[in-house]
Amino acid sequence: MIEEMRLRDLGVIAEATLPMGAGFTAITGETGAGKTMVVTGLGLLLGQRADSGAVRAGASQAVVEGVWVVPEEGPVAERVREAGGDLEPIGEGRAELYLSRTLAAEGRSRASVGGRAAPAGVLADLADALVVVHGQTDQLRLRSATAQRDALDRFAGTPVREALDRYRSAWHAHRDLEQELHTLRAERTARQTEAETLRATLAEIEEAAPEPGEDAQLAERAERLANAEELRTAAALARESLSSEEGAADVSGLLGEARRALERAGDPALDGIAEQLADLGYRAADLAVELSGFLADLDETGPQELAAVEERRAVLGGLVRAHGTLDAAIALLETGSARLAELDDDGDRIERLSAQREESRAELDEAADQLTAARTEAATRLGTAVTAELHALAMPDARLVVEVSAGQESAAGRDDVAFLLAPHPGAEPRSVARGASGGELSRVMLAIEVVIAETDPVPTFVFDEVDAGIGGAAAIEVGKRLARLAQSSQVIAVTHLAQVAAFAGNHLSVVKANDGSVTRSSVQRLDGSAREAEMARLLSGLTDSDAALTHARELLDLAHATA
Repeated sequence: MIEEMRLRDLGVIAEATLPMGAGFTAITGETGAGKTMVVTGLGLLLGQRADSGAVRAGASQAVVEGVWVVPEEGPVAERVREAGGDLEPIGEGRAELYLSRTLAAEGRSRASVGGRAAPAGVLADLADALVVVHGQTDQLRLRSATAQRDALDRFAGTPVREALDRYRSAWHAHRDLEQELHTLRAERTARQTEAETLRATLAEIEEAAPEPGEDAQLAERAERLANAEELRTAAALARESLSSEEGAADVSGLLGEARRALERAGDPALDGIAEQLADLGYRAADLAVELSGFLADLDETGPQELAAVEERRAVLGGLVRAHGTLDAAIALLETGSARLAELDDDGDRIERLSAQREESRAELDEAADQLTAARTEAATRLGTAVTAELHALAMPDARLVVEVSAGQESAAGRDDVAFLLAPHPGAEPRSVARGASGGELSRVMLAIEVVIAETDPVPTFVFDEVDAGIGGAAAIEVGKRLARLAQSSQVIAVTHLAQVAAFAGNHLSVVKANDGSVTRSSVQRLDGSAREAEMARLLSGLTDSDAALTHARELLDLAHATA
């Protein structure tokens, strides 16, 4: 529920506060005073596109602020908190939600949700849960088959909602199977080619049988073999220095002489050093043995092994060039085998999917039939209820028929829904898209909302001149129905008819003043004689006409008596 809305520098409105509250609020005012700016401001708070042309002439920006009363917990509160905003608890599980939108004359806009800056898209997300707006464009929307189907579904409630959920689940499952089958069949040749290529690639890798890190090990071995003569010379010189086979002085001999010299000295203080020299001698001997083994290995290899290593490196190099790294080639053996099994299974898979598709088609058909049956039953009830409302809206001979027929299959079902209006006895029902005048369409729309509100209540309805094209007794009935709708929802109506405004519990008037250069408008709440004068103006254009004032009082008394 909208508790209050504040406008500043929006259109011709310099500054205004609109106290709303529960029940039925009527907004009236002279032509050009800015009544439509109220709906424009509300649209900005609901995330609609911002138009810098709405900023009042001479102002740098327009500001719209709104205070909503919403459940402290629920979808609205959850979305606000997701956006970083917060609510102000007011007790009994309710809270106040503050929304604002600032529109700069240069065209930029900013939004605030629950005290925090937020994208305008967050306002749009909240809109469906907060307000339903009906204006002339919405009457045109009612002419569309989609809007008519949505209205029927809203009225039908749980039976259609559950049937629609089942149908959509079956529809998505069937569509996914259809798409998978189509892809398999359309890409069959490409997938066969992929399988043949992958099979050859895997065979090549399996034949090479690479080991992790093998290419690095071979590179090291090849470098050693390529430098075998240099390595042999260096190793032989090192071994000869450690332990000479030619009887020349070497490290082992010198260490032995040093050790023996210390031992002959017989000083206990030198015993430790002598032991260390002995250890060094043993270590030198071990190193000499290792170098001898290295030299023997070089002698046993030679050009033959180098050729074999280079040949193996060439094989692995081919794998690296094809797959980027040797590890990638090895990994492909695992992943590629699974992919090849999938590709080789295409034939059997198509058969399995075809069988599943037939099963899903049967489930979809059953779900579609159930949805159609639920809609058809609800259509009869909706037509009867709206027809009764139309009789009360000064269309005593009108009859609304809600027709459900076979249509194109979509995520919303297989049903075409059409609202057909027979305005006179004996007249064939014709689509409201072609057979209803503006005034008739206004009353049909209102009748539908009144009926639907009983099964699918909306927190707030905003009607922008829903009474267009009607007057007299029909206007009185429109006022009565808006008051009735206000028993379950908040109703805000911008109107130019006293017969409608009389039934409002809260009457706001957009007042225009002229300071000589710029028109400035504000909003006043009307009571007593001020309200009677505004009603008289709506009736006759005069605020002090005795006849108009008398008529205004009669309307107000009638509204009070029927409340």
